Amino acid sequence: MAASPPQSKPTPDADDAARYARLLDEARGIRGVSLWQDAWSRLRRNRVAMFALYYIIAISVLAIVVPLLPLQSPLDKDLRGRKDLPPNLSSIKLGDRDELRFKGNSLARELESYETVIAEMQQEVAASSSDRQAELQQRLETVRSSDDPILKLWNNPGPIVRRMLRLRIAIFGDWCVPSIFGTDDLGRDVLSRVCWGARVSLIVGVVATLVSLAIGVSYGAIAGYCGGWLDEIMMRFVDILYSIPFIFVVIFLLTILGAEDTKKWLDNHGINQLVIFYVVIGAFYWLTMARVVRGQVISLKNEQFVEAARVIGASRTRVIFRHLIPNVLGIVIVYLTLTIPAVMLFESFLSFLGLGVAPPDVSWGLLVNEGTQVITPIKIYWWLVVFSGMTLAMTLFSLNFLGDGLRDALDPRMKNV
Repeated sequence: MAASPPQSKPTPDADDAARYARLLDEARGIRGVSLWQDAWSRLRRNRVAMFALYYIIAISVLAIVVPLLPLQSPLDKDLRGRKDLPPNLSSIKLGDRDELRFKGNSLARELESYETVIAEMQQEVAASSSDRQAELQQRLETVRSSDDPILKLWNNPGPIVRRMLRLRIAIFGDWCVPSIFGTDDLGRDVLSRVCWGARVSLIVGVVATLVSLAIGVSYGAIAGYCGGWLDEIMMRFVDILYSIPFIFVVIFLLTILGAEDTKKWLDNHGINQLVIFYVVIGAFYWLTMARVVRGQVISLKNEQFVEAARVIGASRTRVIFRHLIPNVLGIVIVYLTLTIPAVMLFESFLSFLGLGVAPPDVSWGLLVNEGTQVITPIKIYWWLVVFSGMTLAMTLFSLNFLGDGLRDALDPRMKNV
């Protein structure tokens, strides 16, 4: 019996080939959407969260560029002519006060005269002999640190802020925005103090939150991934810290830092007390962050991508910091937006009690405290509390609304809601 010839494989006809080519072209044109792109798309549909985001961006930009704005000095006092004035549109010029003893009652002219003196002293130092050069250089530094007119109107500005203030004077001269927020009991402009207070209030929120982020995320991720006895010890330590009323600990530490001997030691070592204040607050806000991250890591450490990383020889440190922590960033970002307002509110509370930011530095909490001190049954200076309190409240509301929006946007279960 003869064997049947082998059957050839069927070849697709022209219609099938065209259909496959069309499907391939469509597949090439489809682009995947990452988690962050999808979250941003859903966040944009949340109008309240977007308004909060725009407000936070605006207030942050304001805090950065406030030295360039034509505002009045936040420290210049005028008890005789401008004490407790309500919001007004009276024109004001920098240095236009006899007590300052500026040349021509003008900050611009005084600054020009000061720079001329500095230039002459620099020429004298360059032309002097080596024996007198050290003495003349010391005199030059003394004049720079004591006679700079900018130091009389702004509190110890850094080199960058000082350049920004000089640029502001070069652009706007002595002209200032009127006291549209009124003045306080020492004749200082409230608008300027609110704007400058944004720098301290926002910085303390961001820096303290970043400190808590660095400690809490690392601590919680290590405890959750390692597990066993190490996890038990680390989390019992967290429970012990939770049992301590941290507000008393913070007040105790700030009281120690406020002692004269401690202040002198910090000044001698060039340590800014405000930086210590930020770190102290942040060091007590990492506990909840550690618990949140630990729970997320426990739920992820047995997933396939973690097993694959172990199989190819990744170390524990690499698995934790390169694979697990990036996968919990969503919940971390949401918690950050909720921690920043909590830290800002706590700083305001401490400043309200007189234990936080101390004059001549200024923050929103300190402004509210100063406003409440001059409210009496006889007369209420409402503008001293309303504008600083309203700015603080709007910032806290915005951060909370943004946190709620990010939580919904980063939650995959809310995708089709």
